[in-house]
Amino acid sequence: MSQSEAVPFTGREYLDSLDDGREVWIYGERVAKVAEHPAFRNAARMVARMYDALHDPARQPVLTTANDDGGFTHRFYRAPRDGAEQLAQRDAIADWQKCAWGWMGRSPDYKGSFLGTLGANAGFYKGYEENARRWYRKAQQRTWYVNHAIMHPPVDRDLPTADGSDVYVKVVKETDAGLYVSGAKVVATNSALTHFTFVAHIAQVPIADPKFAPVFIVPTGAPGVKLLCRVSNEFRAAATGSPFDYPLSSRLDENDAILVLDNVFVPWEDVFMHGDLEQANKFNVGSGFLERASLHGCTRFAVKMDFICGLLTRALEITGAKGFHGVQAQLGEVIAWRNAFWALSDAMAKSAVPWNDMVRPDAHFAGAYRVLNQEAMPKVKNIIEQVVASGLIYLNSHTADFKTPEIRAYLDKYLRGSGGTPATERVRVMKMLWDAIGTEFGARHELYEINYIGSNDITRLTNLWAAQGSGNLDRFKAFAQSAMDEYDLDGWTAPDLVNPDDINLIARGRR
Repeated sequence: MSQSEAVPFTGREYLDSLDDGREVWIYGERVAKVAEHPAFRNAARMVARMYDALHDPARQPVLTTANDDGGFTHRFYRAPRDGAEQLAQRDAIADWQKCAWGWMGRSPDYKGSFLGTLGANAGFYKGYEENARRWYRKAQQRTWYVNHAIMHPPVDRDLPTADGSDVYVKVVKETDAGLYVSGAKVVATNSALTHFTFVAHIAQVPIADPKFAPVFIVPTGAPGVKLLCRVSNEFRAAATGSPFDYPLSSRLDENDAILVLDNVFVPWEDVFMHGDLEQANKFNVGSGFLERASLHGCTRFAVKMDFICGLLTRALEITGAKGFHGVQAQLGEVIAWRNAFWALSDAMAKSAVPWNDMVRPDAHFAGAYRVLNQEAMPKVKNIIEQVVASGLIYLNSHTADFKTPEIRAYLDKYLRGSGGTPATERVRVMKMLWDAIGTEFGARHELYEINYIGSNDITRLTNLWAAQGSGNLDRFKAFAQSAMDEYDLDGWTAPDLVNPDDINLIARGRR
């Protein structure tokens, strides 16, 4: 292997790598060149910035570490052997997320949550251990961008098992060379900009038919792989606005797609599970992915909260409301949410629970994050709407207005901000804040934060299951019982406490 094959893509190499004949559909047309299409081109360039950061000498000590092939990779693609390595990986996640201000939840290192486990946890993939080890090294060589699609489409959920629908991914043929699979998975976030898609099964209802149980990786450009994309916020921003009007939508939209597999061939070397129902149904808990994904997501959200706190503070300065007592209290609550997520990120990064010759974050801290993350963004959005109020919509329509002489003077006078802030600056801040919470881009992000790490009932149940499995729930009960054991109907049973017989009015009245 040459040295160039053992190091991450540069930004330019990444953009060029997307031109592989992949089948991406949007607005009724097949996209010819994803990296140049107005629905994806700036989001692609934001990912390219991340790859370029891995080659920046000033950032490499934080972002990268050596791989097994004489090159280097993003730190999170490796299995951490101790708490110091895991903490360094958290810091690498945070630094990379600063490239996108916390708004790209499915950056390449997100799937490092899974890929970084494959070496130490190869034994979990019974019969396919060597595939796991090979992909552990392969993923690091170019720091490949691997997407995942692990949920069934939201249809036929009333059927008795998770494999009763004709739309779910299933094996249609098995040969000496590999498997042929067909069906659909959701939601393949930012899949149009990835190199590979990882397919597995995570759902509340277990699989009962082995043909619905394959776990594998497939190239995005493989024949038969089709990506059917939702509306592009980037395209809409470019067509009806400008970067000034939609500063987040215009460059950070991670397009979500339906992954369709139409008789797709998967060679055996890219298969991780096949025909083993017990293993397939245990993937979510047995792979080690969930705790590491929680560390990634919590850190990324903490970076986003830094951004939101700063932008909200600027908006309150511009409206002149920063000195109001109630507004200050609301801003303080947003900062408290920010502090809580950094604290949870610290707790996970420093917990270092031994697991399969590596360490991973404590499941209890990870579980707490997954619940609180679903509560935070709606609450923060509501606070912003209350304290910034009409400032979010007291705006002109387009940057073109500022270039129109007939109305420019009115805009400069009536849209200015407090403290002499020019109208252009006030509008720029407010449009970015509105893009963060009020546009389709902002609404999609709120939905993402609520649902991306699991359904609301499952995120809560995993905390219960972890407490039961670890013995914590029994310890909690015993702790409460220890307080109840110190008294009975006749009073205190603890010898160091004094019964109230000498002053109790009820007892004296009954004598």
